[in-house]
Amino acid sequence: MFESMEFKTTEKNQMLEILEPVKAFVAKSGLLNGIVVVYIPHTTAGVTINKNYDPVVPTDILNKMSELVPKHGDYQHIEGNSDAHIKASLFGNSVTIILNNGRMELGMFQSLFLCEFDGPRKRRVLVKIIPG
Repeated sequence: MFESMEFKTTEKNQMLEILEPVKAFVAKSGLLNGIVVVYIPHTTAGVTINKNYDPVVPTDILNKMSELVPKHGDYQHIEGNSDAHIKASLFGNSVTIILNNGRMELGMFQSLFLCEFDGPRKRRVLVKIIPG
């Protein structure tokens, strides 16, 4: 089963929670067991699993990333978004989640986030369920 989803980000740097649409696709698939792969086909965005229970956690993460990888630096990339490429590389472009008895095996406070580093933009998220 495969799904291409589109999300619109609204900020330059943003962590957009995308768990519910992914869960809806998994439920619609009818598959009970396997692996759910979530992939971001962009070089200035990433995906991560992290805490959703406390809304300041994504803010803290984004603030620290801006401190660690500033917008302006000794970058040579002419488009002016080298920081976004570096941040996306640090986060990665995919996550894998176990699907067990129809449930994505995430921890109690874990959620799934599209990590935008060069927004606002329209972003695609590809989701593949590998039965198993």
